[in-house]
Amino acid sequence: MIEKRQFYIDGAWVAPKDGRDHNVIDPSTEEPCAVISLGGQGDVDAAVAAAKKAFPAWMATPAEERIALVEKFLEIYTARGAEMAEAISTEMGAPIDMAKTQQVGAGMGHTKNFIRAAKEFQFNRPLSEKSPDTRIIYEPIGVCALITPWNWPMNQVTLKVIAALIAGCTMVLKPSEESPLNGLLFAEMIDQAGFPKGVFNLVNGDGAGVGTMLTTHKDVDMVSFTGSTRAGIAISKAAAESLKRVHLELGGKGANVIFEDADDAAVKRGVLHMMNNSGQSCNAPSRMLVQRGAYDKAVETAAEVAGMVSVGSAHDSGRHIGPVVNETQFNKIQDLIQKGIDEGARLVAGGTGRPDGLNRGFFVKPTVFADVTNQMTIAREEIFGPVLSIIPFDTEEEAVEIANDTPYGLTNYVQTQDSAKAQRMATSLRSGMVEMNGQPRGPGAPFGGMKASGNGREGGVWGLEDFMEVKAVSGWAAE
Repeated sequence: MIEKRQFYIDGAWVAPKDGRDHNVIDPSTEEPCAVISLGGQGDVDAAVAAAKKAFPAWMATPAEERIALVEKFLEIYTARGAEMAEAISTEMGAPIDMAKTQQVGAGMGHTKNFIRAAKEFQFNRPLSEKSPDTRIIYEPIGVCALITPWNWPMNQVTLKVIAALIAGCTMVLKPSEESPLNGLLFAEMIDQAGFPKGVFNLVNGDGAGVGTMLTTHKDVDMVSFTGSTRAGIAISKAAAESLKRVHLELGGKGANVIFEDADDAAVKRGVLHMMNNSGQSCNAPSRMLVQRGAYDKAVETAAEVAGMVSVGSAHDSGRHIGPVVNETQFNKIQDLIQKGIDEGARLVAGGTGRPDGLNRGFFVKPTVFADVTNQMTIAREEIFGPVLSIIPFDTEEEAVEIANDTPYGLTNYVQTQDSAKAQRMATSLRSGMVEMNGQPRGPGAPFGGMKASGNGREGGVWGLEDFMEVKAVSGWAAE
């Protein structure tokens, strides 16, 4: 059993002041794989104090030096990628090959994109050619509380930490207590890279404890949170008392709109995207809207593709999906699958219970429902498991209406070979992101949503700006 009870505060690994033990469960085996400490108020106060003390000097450090330290971190992260993949796979259930490529790779990609964006970013610029004596200065917002989830841990940690570091902020990271080992390894890499003490701090804890202590702390200037919409609302309320800036990346219920003229691989692509990471992605295309003329064939194809998705231990190599993260999530997903059956959706693949041959571990059958209406529970709630709902539609207008009829607004998807129609859909869909015809967004594109999916944007230049204040200065002497 791995023992990782210490926190990283003020440039050193320290014993908890108010710690209590917490077992980290391997979801492939249901057995404890590590023990960490959940911190308390004394630990949070020490970490925030270290960040506050370090802020003036880090803010004054030239951007080029901050970027150079991030480049050093990237070298270390790349060299230790196998260790990071092992930690993520063990604690949250991403199959080891997927952890190496997608999970670790996401952190690498975001860091590279931030470095590229930062090198071109003008932290001090003239307002315009007409007003060169008015300067626009981008300054770090201050001490940041960064609260990250378990489903794509390095994706979210790097989107927050690297942007905040480059912006000149100091911070306290609270990784998910479900997947804390990768965060502790990340802290080792930050330490190895040689960042000044107090710039980056890590305290483990749960949302109700350390999470709340951070979001209500008087010396925290900004909270950046990724997680559930319910928790995001609570954080917004708590942070309002001290007028902190709050960045929220929350849930989703994305529509994947497949028109009759979609390419032949569109349905298969949509199913595999939904099942990736065992469906534990906020931007998963969980509602497949299919135009009536292509509907029956799409249902048939979706069932076939889901039936070919294999499920197995995260420790095994191969192109399978792993377990969901814990027993609570497993039970929630099982209940929602049963709810879909009870409410009259047609089950065409998967269903309740574990896949054949797996009697231990939080494994869920890749599940597809057809004949779903947008008012059914499985079409309204974020399931966060490998469960796809297929909904028929007739017209473009109806597709837009169904897609937008959700509290969420993170990512929608469009499949059509008619470029004019694709562009009409992209402008009509109410979401922070729209991906068309399987084309991924470009490197450094902003990630974020609207409505109940949150606010703010992560990644690239937008991610840097999220951690900065804008100062306007008049009377700046011409250079």
